[in-house]
Amino acid sequence: MKGGAQVAILLASFNGARHIACQLDSLAAQDWPAWRLVVSDDGSTDATRRLVEDFARRHPGRDIRVVEGPRGGATRNFLSLLGQAEPGEWLAFCDQDDAWLPHRLSRGMAALASGAAPADRPAATSSRTIICDEDLRELAPAPLYTRPPSFRNALVQACMPGNTFLANPAAAALLREGAGAASEAGVISHDWWAYQLLSGAGARLVRDPQTTVLYRQHRGNVMGRNDTWRARLARVAMLGAGDYGTWLRANVAALQGARHLLDPASRALLDGFAAALTAPGPIAAVRMARMGLYRQTSTGTAALLAAAAAGRLRERG
Repeated sequence: MKGGAQVAILLASFNGARHIACQLDSLAAQDWPAWRLVVSDDGSTDATRRLVEDFARRHPGRDIRVVEGPRGGATRNFLSLLGQAEPGEWLAFCDQDDAWLPHRLSRGMAALASGAAPADRPAATSSRTIICDEDLRELAPAPLYTRPPSFRNALVQACMPGNTFLANPAAAALLREGAGAASEAGVISHDWWAYQLLSGAGARLVRDPQTTVLYRQHRGNVMGRNDTWRARLARVAMLGAGDYGTWLRANVAALQGARHLLDPASRALLDGFAAALTAPGPIAAVRMARMGLYRQTSTGTAALLAAAAAGRLRERG
């Protein structure tokens, strides 16, 4: 791993003036020096753009730019940002309201440098966050996932959080190529989709137990904390809601649109999963169990299969 590997930090912004300055300052404090920043602003009406422009003026030697976002929500904004990463660059997603610890990038580089995988193999890593209140007072580390990352997990659960995500150039190229299909399918989450595409393409995925990001909790969070029993129960209950099945079908459509990027085993698994989503409830549950699909907890896996058996993952007419 060369110390000068360039990282494109991709930040999607929208009316983030309350917290974005803190996040920008945390980028400036990174101990990995080779990075540039692209902010895709989705039509902010507050001081967000001015704060980014002020930050750029304070760091004249740094490549910092603002581009116009697609104005279709955070996920579509992040997907559009993938086109801003240049070939040969690493990429890191960045939320506007968190704060990175100084080793966020260097720790990710180190996590992917370990092991004997070929340097040109697609690879990505994510780490843990420290859950904080709105004033960044630390509350608790995020849960530590213990089951391995895989396509069988990615199809049914998002386990590589985007705010800690770092991808090498080969993985970044896959994401750029698949982003159009994901945007067209209307996927609910850019990081869930990234986990799916990369795991399905045979990328090396590393989940680092180290904490690297202060994850700010506030009313505007798209997805909030998941470390309390109440939050975990709410997520388990979500599996039986109609929206979850809609999300799964959108993810399948996105992956089918980029199936040439998947390895043969993953294409077969994707087709089986797509068929299961249209099957009558008990049959769907049996098929998913036989495919070995799993969530990170046994409770979550049981809830998934129960929702499938009850027909709650099928499209409703």
